[in-house]
Amino acid sequence: MDYLYPNGEKPPAVSDELPSLSLPLRVGIAFVPSPYQDEIPAAEKQLLLEKVANAFRDRPYVQAIDAIPDTYMQSAQGVIGMKQVAALYGVDVMALVSYDQISFTDEKKSSLLHWTIIGAVTVKGSTNEVQTLVDTAVFDVATTKLLFRAPGMHRSEESSTLIDLSKDLRKLRSLGFSAATDDMIVNLGTELDGFRESVAKGERARTEWRQGSSGGGSLALSLLALLTLVVLFREWQRRRLQPSRIRIDRRSQR
Repeated sequence: MDYLYPNGEKPPAVSDELPSLSLPLRVGIAFVPSPYQDEIPAAEKQLLLEKVANAFRDRPYVQAIDAIPDTYMQSAQGVIGMKQVAALYGVDVMALVSYDQISFTDEKKSSLLHWTIIGAVTVKGSTNEVQTLVDTAVFDVATTKLLFRAPGMHRSEESSTLIDLSKDLRKLRSLGFSAATDDMIVNLGTELDGFRESVAKGERARTEWRQGSSGGGSLALSLLALLTLVVLFREWQRRRLQPSRIRIDRRSQR
């Protein structure tokens, strides 16, 4: 919301009018710029975008998927900025991915007891907790209306010594990001199926196939397949009803 409506802007009132989507869709996927220091490695973020793209890729109503670099999203904020980026890439729908992580470090009441060659050594320890949220929100570019969203969450906790505190926190953050991503991908698949069913019932969005697309010719292909089956069935019936012809080999008779 801070990206689409910066500087305290308020979103418009929700309209009852259904967005109109032209199939097959061209989808753009991008990370929402974070106002905080980015602690997620670029490689992990790229892997997340690939996972989101794969969730769309096997859908027959999706024509193309483009992963949009962070630089484009950082230079164009707000609804107008999103539309400009979408127009640049020629996409109809934008899947905006955002994430948030909260880390807690509490000193443990009981310290960790380590055994060494010189005996027992008491080292004060800490309990680390990381809560991660990864969210994908899918918007219709023309109306900027939210079509659906898929969240993913994960909570991880681990004890560590003060010496290893920084290293263990980094490990928990990476683990939490990966686990929350997997949870979000599962929910995204469920939301995509639910959105398709809702559209089929005339809810949430109206759709029409672009002229000349394979989807637009699906009815003609279905009719052709049906006619082929009818012809094959009639041929099978004709042969089945023909009188049997029995050949007698007289040389085998005595």
